[in-house]
Amino acid sequence: MKDFQIGWEEWASFPKLGISALKIKTDTGAKTSALHANNIRLAGTAKNRKVIFELSPDVLQPEVRILCSAKVIDQREVTSSNGASELRYIISTSIKIGPKTWDIEISLTNRENMAYRMILGRQALEKLTVIPDASFMQPELSYEKYKKIVKNKPSFGSLKIAILTMSPKNYSIKRFVEVAESMNHEVDVINTKRCYLNINSRNPEIHYDGMALPHYDAVIPRIGVSVTFYGMAVVRQFQAMGTYCINSADAIGSSRDKLAAHQILVRHKIPMPDTAFASSPKDTKNLIALTGGSPLVLKLLNSTGGRGVVLAETSKAASAVIGAFQGLDANFISQEFIKEAGGSDLRCFVVGRKVVASMLRTAAEGEFKSNLHAGGSGSAVEITKEERDIAIRASRVLGLNVSGVDIIRTNDGPKVLEVNSSPGLEGIESTSGINVAAAIMKFIESNVRSLRSIK
Repeated sequence: MKDFQIGWEEWASFPKLGISALKIKTDTGAKTSALHANNIRLAGTAKNRKVIFELSPDVLQPEVRILCSAKVIDQREVTSSNGASELRYIISTSIKIGPKTWDIEISLTNRENMAYRMILGRQALEKLTVIPDASFMQPELSYEKYKKIVKNKPSFGSLKIAILTMSPKNYSIKRFVEVAESMNHEVDVINTKRCYLNINSRNPEIHYDGMALPHYDAVIPRIGVSVTFYGMAVVRQFQAMGTYCINSADAIGSSRDKLAAHQILVRHKIPMPDTAFASSPKDTKNLIALTGGSPLVLKLLNSTGGRGVVLAETSKAASAVIGAFQGLDANFISQEFIKEAGGSDLRCFVVGRKVVASMLRTAAEGEFKSNLHAGGSGSAVEITKEERDIAIRASRVLGLNVSGVDIIRTNDGPKVLEVNSSPGLEGIESTSGINVAAAIMKFIESNVRSLRSIK
């Protein structure tokens, strides 16, 4: 096979996985091959462990999903091109490109936001010749055959669901429990900080009250800002155990870091108010100028619910607040003040790839923060297609499946203020009249449906 030539992108099939067509990218810079996998779950015995997962072959048809299974040959820590390390399941299967078929090892990971569902690394390319400036040197396949896949609604038994929270009496938690139980699911409310982790590559576990937690079909992370680091570690452990988490640890981390989130949104051309960040006190004057001068909004990077957000109405006031923040060694961003918004913004509640509910939030008289926890009020609202599309895109690029996207209406069009990975349900449900908790629960069902039928 040493004279067999392929381009930097090709069509491939994977007979043992039931994948008849997949567009792949060859990458000699990557050591291992990686395949997109959703809803990863272990099955079988310790001596004969297999992994079950879903693959959406076509990035333009994410609703078309193929159920795959393969024997687990290993579990390894793999470092991606951006330097992030991840513990992945390794499988061995056959790949067919053109007339050639051979066995390769593949690591399973979430590549939902990548252009290609699979990267073919150099270990799988050792006996091939890759022509880096050529595409599709072998016969092309097609995603057309996937259109024949019937999208049947599944029949569910009981799901076992865990809710991670530090506030079990919170309205949102009560609603999740109420709705889940009404849909015949089993729910455990787990205190995030009381979890402790057995980080074992062969058998990762989460312990609680002196015992290992059972397997859960799904986890709903409601991670408070004060326990973000530890909460992410617990979510990451659930992911390593093959449990479906509606928001991954990485996505929660990206959304919680306001500066990183803004930079990710900028990279994907999502409109936002002008924002600036600096460290040195010598840059205060320029920092204020970058966001259009006063008035301007100053936000602590670890602020939540409107706390740690200040409106500086003059340059002098802005300099004083910036000096105070810098004196406390507190990280913050400076953002332009949108006067025409009149103290109002939109909360768009995104579940999957849909805005399931929205509301207009308005600041109390004499205030500029519209957060309900800060005294703002909510009212029903019709959002535009542009606002809906921006909310979905913002949630998607941050890797979130469930989010609250805050959008402000400006003279230049809608702009994203913030994306929340644990949005509250009380305001949005009471204002919109929509059962958002049920929408989230149905989304969970949809994403674990194929796994429930495998025993």
